Amino acid sequence: MVVIDLQKGIVGRQTAPHASDLVVKNAAALAAGFRKNGMPVFLVRVTPSPDGKDALRPVADVPMPAQTPPPDWADIVPEMGPKQGDFVITKHQWGAFYGTELDLACRRRGISAIVLCGISTNIGVESTARCAYEYGYEQIFAEDAMSSMSAEEHMMTISRIFPRIGRVRKTEEILAAL
Repeated sequence: MVVIDLQKGIVGRQTAPHASDLVVKNAAALAAGFRKNGMPVFLVRVTPSPDGKDALRPVADVPMPAQTPPPDWADIVPEMGPKQGDFVITKHQWGAFYGTELDLACRRRGISAIVLCGISTNIGVESTARCAYEYGYEQIFAEDAMSSMSAEEHMMTISRIFPRIGRVRKTEEILAAL
């Protein structure tokens, strides 16, 4: 299981179509199921380096706003852990594979399929999913354990992108399959 950006600075934002507290609740239920079955949980968080120089600043029509996050911004929300045996992956870009040890950690454990969830569906989760697809991972997307800044952004990814690169399921379906 790979959980994207369920950290204090992101979970505190307004999300749609699922409220962030529902996303956290469903992701925590999935994580508990994975842990119970001896399956690894990777908690991914995003944070800039101390000097901020790793932040991308491309010329864009809608640039990302410059911000100085509060000290606890990158802390994983307590409902998610980390718990004994979890892996915490720190990324500096949108996707969880780029510039991190996530792929190596999965491959060394013989993991060929991942369940993805988190915030935001169309940014961190989708960037991670596209890379996972290119790396050959089988993917299951927990639709009700992820959300975006708008319902339209979430639904575009859920209905158009994810069905092409994996399987979209509800939390209860994934838990039943464990």
